Amino acid sequence: MPAERATAVRYPAPLRPGDRIGVTAPSSGVSDALWPRVELTRKFLEERGFEVEVGECMHTPSQVSATREERAAELMRMLTDPDIRAVVPPWGGETGIDLLDLLDFDAIADAEPRWCVGYSDTSTWLTPLTLRTGIATIHGQNFMDTLYRTPDRVAHWLDVASSAAGAGIEQHSPGRWRGAGFDDWAASPGASEYHLDQQGTWTRLDSGSPDEPVVLHGRLVAGCVETLSFLAGGAYGDVNRFADAYAPEGIVHVLDVAEWAAYDICRALHAMRLHGWFDRSTGILVSRTRAPASPELSQQAAVIDALGMLGVPIIADVECGHVPPYLALVNGAPTTVRLGPDERSITQTLT
Repeated sequence: MPAERATAVRYPAPLRPGDRIGVTAPSSGVSDALWPRVELTRKFLEERGFEVEVGECMHTPSQVSATREERAAELMRMLTDPDIRAVVPPWGGETGIDLLDLLDFDAIADAEPRWCVGYSDTSTWLTPLTLRTGIATIHGQNFMDTLYRTPDRVAHWLDVASSAAGAGIEQHSPGRWRGAGFDDWAASPGASEYHLDQQGTWTRLDSGSPDEPVVLHGRLVAGCVETLSFLAGGAYGDVNRFADAYAPEGIVHVLDVAEWAAYDICRALHAMRLHGWFDRSTGILVSRTRAPASPELSQQAAVIDALGMLGVPIIADVECGHVPPYLALVNGAPTTVRLGPDERSITQTLT
């Protein structure tokens, strides 16, 4: 485990035109049918002045883009190359967990920090990067989502990564979401507008009054339940160690529920709780999800069953998961969440 190097979370330098963005797939690669989306996104970023390096580990020989050794080597190079100022995978995947023990977190901690961005299976290495090194990362839109214009008062990951140290980032729920699934990028590789065809608000799940305003404070730790539940409490998922070093004020947890059925989510959250993931929690945000329920157990009931006993506020249907739009949230940043009759906001400061 890396030696302690700082008592404060470190933030990468703001991303600026002329900087190089590295794109690699530590988990699933991109099929030939969807490759035009990669090229259009590269062009989008280059037109804004960025250099874009698309790595060798980006295609689909199997469920992963290359061997674990090749994927780990390319990711390590991009995480330590001083000329690369951001690393953004095309998306997540399924089995990126296989490269964790090949990553040198000491070397990552010694290198100049750069922004790492993504969600889903990207959480498998991105969240441990923050927990083990104290370097802030962004749980948010990935490379293939970069073309989308975000709704008003929802930050694009480029906006967050371009923010200066000490900056405040305030985001608000748009109250709308996409109910129809993901865009067909093979048919429309240039899709750039979220079609938010459903209305919906945040939902309070804990025992507090649903009409009572809620304010949460703490440093944010976000990630995908389906991947982080296998890491909780171990060398790559030691939230308590992170809290001891960087977050005496406690942790605001963000849970991205992707696709598991309600019983699986219930078991996973119980396991995370038993492994100490929520020991320092000041409140929990749960993503909106299209994952299946069962006749006996809804997704929200699964969360209540596993985490209701913690006695902290739990807010569901937050824009922090696999259902568009996506909030770009900074892992490790001081965070204030407000929920009230007329407010649904998340404010972070890069301090």
